[in-house]
Amino acid sequence: MRTRAAGWSRRMPRTPPWWEEFASHLATHRNVFYGADALAHTARLVIAAEATDPLSLLAEARRTSPWLSRLLADFFHAHPLLDAPADIQSTRAATRRERRIEAVPAPLRHAVRAFAEALVARRENAERLGLRPNQLKTIEIRLDTVRDLALHLHMAGHTTWTGVNTTDLEAFLARNPARRASWLAGLRQFFAHAHRTAVLLHNPAAPLDAPQARGFRGTVLTLDQQRALYRRWNSPGGMHPHEAFIGLAALLHAATTTELRLLTLDHLTPARHAVRFPGRTVDLTLDTATWKALTGCLDHRASLGTNNPHILVTRLTRTTQEPAGAAHIRDSLAPAGLLPRVLRSTRLLTLGAELDIKQLTAALGMSYNGAAHYV
Repeated sequence: MRTRAAGWSRRMPRTPPWWEEFASHLATHRNVFYGADALAHTARLVIAAEATDPLSLLAEARRTSPWLSRLLADFFHAHPLLDAPADIQSTRAATRRERRIEAVPAPLRHAVRAFAEALVARRENAERLGLRPNQLKTIEIRLDTVRDLALHLHMAGHTTWTGVNTTDLEAFLARNPARRASWLAGLRQFFAHAHRTAVLLHNPAAPLDAPQARGFRGTVLTLDQQRALYRRWNSPGGMHPHEAFIGLAALLHAATTTELRLLTLDHLTPARHAVRFPGRTVDLTLDTATWKALTGCLDHRASLGTNNPHILVTRLTRTTQEPAGAAHIRDSLAPAGLLPRVLRSTRLLTLGAELDIKQLTAALGMSYNGAAHYV
């Protein structure tokens, strides 16, 4: 790698001051053939752009070599030659929201864009006040519903929202009765906003309802099944350390996929064997088995030689600062034949029977309505 770096250094009109460091980074973090290819493409980029500053090169890479732009961004942010982006997750969520808005037919798009902006503003306001904001994923689900409704109405001949009535909404909801409650939640929010902002003189979603049985109706594990899983993860043997920690954290501490993904070194207090899962307000002292599994994840992280601050680091994220994907959390439990939500739901039902609902919401950072589902 160093020989190739020296060769390209002689061919470039100006050698970037970070060139040797970049070559060392590739040699340490990438496959030798991939690293050599990336080194050559970066050198050609420097020659074509006639610039060596990270900002110009990154902009050029995004335009001509998207695959290279992420590698360069990770290197520039890690060393640091560029300031790290303020919030990668929020930036990507904004891009996803924009795709959904652009999919809405043009005559109906303005109201949907205003609705999306209102949802984001409400989330930001809740964060400032220390309240529980809507998740970015929830906002996307609401926009999915309104986008699908807009496409349905446009095919039926509607070019404005003013002519939409309750019958139109019933026809839309009838397309998938199993999702009626979820869709109706989005429609109520949208039409309430449209009514407040004078897009509509009435709220066609107001008379609609979606009766649902109260209480949890999902899959849970028996006590024998829980014991078998605990024995499996308390003596992991040859299994991947992520499986044991994810399984025990969900089964014993009701950890969510998001909490596990976003857990970093800053959330740990090793002296007390304590952790504060992201989004919760109290530290949780882990039992011996879960702390042992967490230590296995830290050892695995150290073996990767990564600067990624997250506890669960994968082959794809070890050279970045990003959290593991939700699919990794799910796939880690595939050998046990379970989904993380089944483990969490089992624990929540047990806690709901033993604790007061106020204690449950305070300990797990849940909303009152979310906790009441399990009580």
